[in-house]
Amino acid sequence: MKEMYSSERNVQILIGLLKANGIKKIVASPGTTNIPFVLSCQNDGGFEMYSCVDERSAAYMAVGLSQESGEPVVLTCTGATASRNYFSGMTEAYYRHLPILAVTSTRPLSHIGHLCAQVIDRTAVSNDICNLSVFAPLVRCLDDEWDCQMKLNQAMVALKVNGGGPVHVNLETESSFDFSVKELKNVRNIKYVTEHDELLSIDEKKVAIFVGSHKPFTKEEINSIDMFCEKYNGIVLCDHTSNYHGKYRVLGAVLGGQKQYLSVAASADLMIGIGDITGSYEMAMLAPKAKRFWRVAEDGVIRDLTHHLSAMFYMREQDFFEKYSLMKGLNERDTSFFESCKNDYKCLMDCVPSDLPFSNIWAARELSSGIPENSVMQYAILNSLRAWNFFEVANSINGFACTGGFGIDGGISALIGSSLVHKDKLYYGIVGDLSFYYDMNSLGNRHVGNNVRVLVVNNGKGMEFRNFIHPASKYDNSVVDPYISAGGHFGNKSLNLLKHFADDLGYEYLSATNKEEFNSVKEKFLNPEIGDKPIVFEIFTEQNDENKALFTMLNLKKSADKLVVNAARKAIVSIAGEEGFTKVKNIIRGR
Repeated sequence: MKEMYSSERNVQILIGLLKANGIKKIVASPGTTNIPFVLSCQNDGGFEMYSCVDERSAAYMAVGLSQESGEPVVLTCTGATASRNYFSGMTEAYYRHLPILAVTSTRPLSHIGHLCAQVIDRTAVSNDICNLSVFAPLVRCLDDEWDCQMKLNQAMVALKVNGGGPVHVNLETESSFDFSVKELKNVRNIKYVTEHDELLSIDEKKVAIFVGSHKPFTKEEINSIDMFCEKYNGIVLCDHTSNYHGKYRVLGAVLGGQKQYLSVAASADLMIGIGDITGSYEMAMLAPKAKRFWRVAEDGVIRDLTHHLSAMFYMREQDFFEKYSLMKGLNERDTSFFESCKNDYKCLMDCVPSDLPFSNIWAARELSSGIPENSVMQYAILNSLRAWNFFEVANSINGFACTGGFGIDGGISALIGSSLVHKDKLYYGIVGDLSFYYDMNSLGNRHVGNNVRVLVVNNGKGMEFRNFIHPASKYDNSVVDPYISAGGHFGNKSLNLLKHFADDLGYEYLSATNKEEFNSVKEKFLNPEIGDKPIVFEIFTEQNDENKALFTMLNLKKSADKLVVNAARKAIVSIAGEEGFTKVKNIIRGR
């Protein structure tokens, strides 16, 4: 039987990406741990291979090969101290921007520090021997496969981007001698496009731009996106932290979060990701459904939200959209996808019942349309941001959330910091009780102005952990509340604790325990004029009402497709179990 490729999948991925990137030259040094890679390349027959016993010489041979040919060159060595001898040659390559790919084979990292022979620690490298160092793990599951492909794609890019230079791959191996794999499975070679490269073609009929959290767009940037959407039948999927307010904005949470209905927004042929981490888990559900996914970013770093990224564009967003628009004829215009998605959103929102329970979501619906023009919103992560992402606010309103680190802390402090910039603008904060009390000391800052208004939704616990979509929902309150959702802290929904705190600090305090009380004071909270005091508005809600409201918003419409309904049921059962699924059904039935 003719031997071919190693059974170790990470070796196959590396070889596949070398071939996809046209990298052929290899300088191999003798050893055992690199046999899976070396013999696989030997058996392939498509590589130009050279042998060198001394790794110092091997590295300089690679320097000479690269400087004369202008091509990347691969180095491969075994474990132990072999790789240490690459330092001099790699340093030379670093300062001369020569694309040398040093592949150092290593036994599993768990062996480091346990008296295992020929195992040294290569997890840290000197800062002037390579542009990038990645660890290519053994592949034992789909996540390992994705991780290995991403890291090796990043390695291929680092060889040539920003002037090029050396790259280190620490290739984990079990030194398998199984070479029974006859053909390489497909590897995902992410196309890397810079402003100097020829653009890839867009032949898709429906295109979506997925905007994560993003700084406010300039008029020029908005115009470039709007023109692109008209040329390529595009939409712009947003949440309140996306800060795009152009013609083709579509609020994505309602469309992406439906449990029993598949929105037309899920039918995009191509999705283009821009911005940073999205705070909308619901909108993010639309991203993997697109047939192709690209990313555009000025930092040029490969980031794969959907696990099927096929192209990375290293350029300014505005340049990307303008370049592609110029490729189309002057009179080409198609907005049918946008019209379908907006109609879908409207139809779903028409299904929202008027009698939503008193909850964060109900408050968001009642307040969102009344937030004064040109205000700024600061949302606490997860439950509060989710509630407000279901409803539109005025186009002149920018929104922010601490989605970078995605922690409970700092929302109120960030709000206050923002409010110091423009004292003639209103700044609104939306926060649950746990997040609020975590950061409440910031309200005592002496710089707080009268332009600050905070809505505190007090349900006596971390509501995120009690929502039916959370894995902990299958457990009763008696299990979750003591330590997971931290129920009962901060006065256990005391009607006076925050009132006294706010009063003593000079805030105007408003409160409501039901819809009638809420409606009687909400106009003060929405008054477009800055008053003589900042405002704290505390509303007291119940867990079951919060859950009913959320369940309603995620089940506004049923798809005719039974597969979608069954998939929704399966998804809920996988998180909460059959007992949890029964509880979910009872929520909607009001039991």
